[in-house]
Amino acid sequence: MNLLRYNTVLFDLDGTLIDSNELILVSFLNVLNTHFPDKYTRQDLIPHMGKTLHEQMEMFGGLEKRDELVDAYRVHNEEIHDEWIREFPNVRETLAELKELGVTMGVVTTKQRKTAEMGAEVCGVTPYMSTFVTFQDTEKHKPSPDPVLKALSDLGADPSKTLMVGDTQFDIQAGHNAGVHSAGVAWSLKGADFLAQFKPEYILQDMKDLIAVVKGEK
Repeated sequence: MNLLRYNTVLFDLDGTLIDSNELILVSFLNVLNTHFPDKYTRQDLIPHMGKTLHEQMEMFGGLEKRDELVDAYRVHNEEIHDEWIREFPNVRETLAELKELGVTMGVVTTKQRKTAEMGAEVCGVTPYMSTFVTFQDTEKHKPSPDPVLKALSDLGADPSKTLMVGDTQFDIQAGHNAGVHSAGVAWSLKGADFLAQFKPEYILQDMKDLIAVVKGEK
């Protein structure tokens, strides 16, 4: 009998499992400073992290420049990707322990598949994931429930035994909108206090906290 509180865990990728924060910010600033010199700073970018790249670029450059900015971002991002990508502390160890417990895991990200898979591979995340839902897989994106619902369908998972883990309000909202519990991560650039406003069932101070949560001990 499976006595775990959660037997399926879905993860956002950037800012949750892999530390791509600087990669993303550097890539954005490179493109935006080329097109709009000295107009945007890091602090202008952080509130919008978690939205799709297209949504962000439309916000900064308007619909007429959106696709051009997206293309330029992707070229630069891929060029510097491996230099800037890192894994957060205790991620691989925690994923390995969850697998030993029999937990099924998947990624649900708004990132395009190519760079999402690049980051997961570099940081050793890929072997633990049984589904990988990316920007290309749904028409609607977080906070819509659709990406989470697709992951649930892929895995044949019970929503009542599933947890969505992420670093933005969009992850928490997508989980709740799909009828699953959510956990925010305290290492989010947006901060634990900000995430708490969206009422996740848990705030993880360290990835290792997830073990106790899954077991129903926390």
